[in-house]
Amino acid sequence: MSASLGTLFLIPNTLGDESRAEQLPWVLPRETIAQTAKLVHWVVEDAKTARAFLKAVDSVTPLVCSIQEMQMSEWRGVARNAKYGDAVKPLDLLKPLMHGKDMGLMSEAGVPGVADPGAEIVLAAHKLGAKVKPLVGPSSILLGLMASGLNGQRFAFQGYIPHNAQDRIAKLKYLETESRKLQQTQIWIETPYRNTAMLMACLNTLAPQSLLCIGMDLSLATETITTLPIADWRKRFPNEAACTSLQNRPAVFLLLA
Repeated sequence: MSASLGTLFLIPNTLGDESRAEQLPWVLPRETIAQTAKLVHWVVEDAKTARAFLKAVDSVTPLVCSIQEMQMSEWRGVARNAKYGDAVKPLDLLKPLMHGKDMGLMSEAGVPGVADPGAEIVLAAHKLGAKVKPLVGPSSILLGLMASGLNGQRFAFQGYIPHNAQDRIAKLKYLETESRKLQQTQIWIETPYRNTAMLMACLNTLAPQSLLCIGMDLSLATETITTLPIADWRKRFPNEAACTSLQNRPAVFLLLA
């Protein structure tokens, strides 16, 4: 590690927009909030979400400067940036770090670098030889696994499953086979407006005895976590019309065959 380089702090965000200031003491340790309040230089996935989070932090621990005075750059990943003609590279955003300034990296929700383009920024910091400091905060993936009752010794995170109907079915069948063979919990996430389609695909594809957990609004007041065999899910949600309670809620899906 170079003594002349700053430290990249990985700052966990809350998992929802509701009452961020009220959430903070429940989901973030005091030390995480205090370190967040000290940072001026930021790389964030979404500036609007980041400002809302920092405003909540300020209500608990005053920020070292106003949000308007902070230096904040957005990073949505190499692939997404290239799609919109943005040629910025991870190292371009780490210039304060190179000049000895500490920086914060923040995801739109949850922890940076996990199901998040911030991993590319973290790797760039390692290549510089800078210190990378992860701070404690909520991860929907681990919260879901903890509360599922499924195998926490052997698990795999799959990110997003294809939304094309045929590809989705093929992927679910593959994950069920792998889960059964390895006794491994398979974990994935979905865009909230596709929750109903995902559940229907699971009910139409997976074996009746396979266990499915759905965790929604994790760490929020509206949190629900349910683990049932597919056969019981089919009784609870016999058709799409019965699934309105699942729509547009951040969710994590876990499967153990």
